[in-house]
Amino acid sequence: MNISEKSIVGELVAADYRTASVFHAHGIDFCCRGNRPVDEACAEVKTEVAPLLRELNDVLSATSGAAVDYKSWPPDLLIDYIIKKHHRYVAQKSAEIKPFLAKIADVHGDRHPELLEVEQLFHGAVGALTLHMQKEELVLFPYIVKVVNAQGKGPKPTTVGFESLEAYIAETMQVEHETEGERFRTISALTNHYETPADGCRTYQVTLAMLKEFEQDLHHHIHLENNILFPKAVELEKSWQ
Repeated sequence: MNISEKSIVGELVAADYRTASVFHAHGIDFCCRGNRPVDEACAEVKTEVAPLLRELNDVLSATSGAAVDYKSWPPDLLIDYIIKKHHRYVAQKSAEIKPFLAKIADVHGDRHPELLEVEQLFHGAVGALTLHMQKEELVLFPYIVKVVNAQGKGPKPTTVGFESLEAYIAETMQVEHETEGERFRTISALTNHYETPADGCRTYQVTLAMLKEFEQDLHHHIHLENNILFPKAVELEKSWQ
């Protein structure tokens, strides 16, 4: 893979997910804001371009632990994977995390009032993600599957709930992704990037670890949609135009 300072971040991650670890280490958002070139993303987080490019090439030159080639998957397979892997994860893990957050907010909230804000932000994220996933499972994904099955032949599938797939993705789906990405950036900042304070107990540590894992899964979830599924679906739909 040829990588330059003008390579698009999201496209690099779509081509090989191993590059995500490099961007994550430098605080570069590759999912919600992955449509930027490397040099622009580096400038935003004040990271030098040349060392980052070397890290990316080092990761790609490794022979072990090759990433799954999600980009080669057809849209309907991606949809099935996203629902069963990531949508289920959100439902299951959010139910686990909520009582842990409530406990540490109650016990440590007087010394760490930021926990109260973190708890409020997480509840907001779960509510918004639940509605977002319902829109995907009931409206967006069924339409994309129809487009895949039709393969540009016969009448164009009828949309339900939106007029244009490309506009719906850009104006609704990706905007909601960015909102949740920003919400978790705030959670990360409030918790000092999920670092347990000196007076934090084991439950505190476990809760922050679960929140960190939740954010990482959300990044992968959004990446698969923004950088791989949505562009594939829009391209397929354009076969009728």
